[in-house]
Amino acid sequence: MGAPTSLDQLQQAISRNYDDLSKRLQQVARFLLEHPNTVALETVASLAEQCDVPPSTLVRFAAAFEYNGFSEMQNLFRQALVEQTSSYSERVKLSKSTVSTTIDASHILEEFSSSNAFSMNHMNHHFSQEMLNKAVDLLENAQNIYLIGLRRAFPISSYFAYSLRHLNKTTHLIDGGGGMLIEQASNIRENDVIIATAFSPYAKETVNVSEYAFKAGAQVIAITDSKISPLAALSDVCFDVKEAEVLGFRSLTSSMTLAQTLLVALAYRLNSDGKMGDTKPIEWQH
Repeated sequence: MGAPTSLDQLQQAISRNYDDLSKRLQQVARFLLEHPNTVALETVASLAEQCDVPPSTLVRFAAAFEYNGFSEMQNLFRQALVEQTSSYSERVKLSKSTVSTTIDASHILEEFSSSNAFSMNHMNHHFSQEMLNKAVDLLENAQNIYLIGLRRAFPISSYFAYSLRHLNKTTHLIDGGGGMLIEQASNIRENDVIIATAFSPYAKETVNVSEYAFKAGAQVIAITDSKISPLAALSDVCFDVKEAEVLGFRSLTSSMTLAQTLLVALAYRLNSDGKMGDTKPIEWQH
């Protein structure tokens, strides 16, 4: 069939063939899917070091997908980045190591601000109108909406819970409080939707609840960081978000932007004025 001719085709081919790759090649596959901008900008030696494999493994990976060499495959990543980015200096700034002798708060703020801006500026290229509309359709028609996102992903799920309740949608936040994770998920049914959020190394509890929801016939909207995330195969809509990373710390800015996008779009569906619901405040009895 020949080598894939676009980055999207290559990513789909990697996802389809991931389980058949050797352990070393799977390491490379994960890195290529999760860090496409880094792949576009770094040397073979640097990428091999970051993947924790010998440079020859990158060459073998490229050959496994019928490329004549790694550089031929790398060109797909470079072309995709050029199409998305108007400024070469912006690309260099994102990829450049920012380790210095003095790392203070202003330096960190500058790096996170620029990296987050880069990540968010390219979200509209990454998620199609069809994907976004399908997710909003599922939320609009759901009988119940369940939310799970643990550890680093918890802020995304809690924001969904807060906003969906203002839209008068029947909402259940699965947080495992009191050790009752199973009990909180046990009522998921066929007409329900679950929004599952998990990033590498993927909380097992989130994956297990998503599998339960999938088997129960519920629709699954996944917010994750890779096309080979364990949530991808379970989902009706899968958003693989490429978050900014600075000094080893990953942001949540793009994921939160996606959440706000879906919620405001849903608000406009449900309320002609676009407001986030018209619920009255609870009057507490003293």
